[in-house]
Amino acid sequence: MKLVVGLGNPGPEYDGTRHNVGFDVVDRLARRYADPATSVAKSRFSGLVVEAQIRDEKVLLLKPLTYMNLSGKAVAEAIRFYKMSPTDDLLVVVDDTALPCGSIRLKPGGGAGGHNGLADVSRLLGTDDWPRLRIGIDKPGQIPLKNYVLGRFAPEQKPLVESSLDEAAEAAACWASEGLATAMNRFNRKASA
Repeated sequence: MKLVVGLGNPGPEYDGTRHNVGFDVVDRLARRYADPATSVAKSRFSGLVVEAQIRDEKVLLLKPLTYMNLSGKAVAEAIRFYKMSPTDDLLVVVDDTALPCGSIRLKPGGGAGGHNGLADVSRLLGTDDWPRLRIGIDKPGQIPLKNYVLGRFAPEQKPLVESSLDEAAEAAACWASEGLATAMNRFNRKASA
């Protein structure tokens, strides 16, 4: 079993914000790969969970409901319950102001880069050694960072982000079914083109 976690903030006031692109990718994966007749979102692991099937791989899709800065609680609960390896079985989907809007980047591990959600996941897992799928949301420019990430996409960003969310869902599915190296080769090349 694999675990794909989309980071974000719960509640309708955060729907469509830059900080919630991780939730958006998990929602896309659920629509594509979960059986709507049997896979209803359940409250579990301090989040909402849906079971999906991506090719031969069973995949747990998780949206933490702990708010972004405490995302590690939900991730750690699921990892420990299923006795998963963070390095092999976990993919965290997250927004990234260091990448341009419309781009995605898979990484096998690394630091939090100032992202509180990633920092909390690393803190509660006790390691930075787990894959993450970063979705570009552009730099905030003159807008304070908190206001920018909790804001909605500008009209010129919307078509770029929609495309990157679809591509990120494809990349996550590739990671689950074919592994990190294949997904990185296929999707990081596209992201830098």
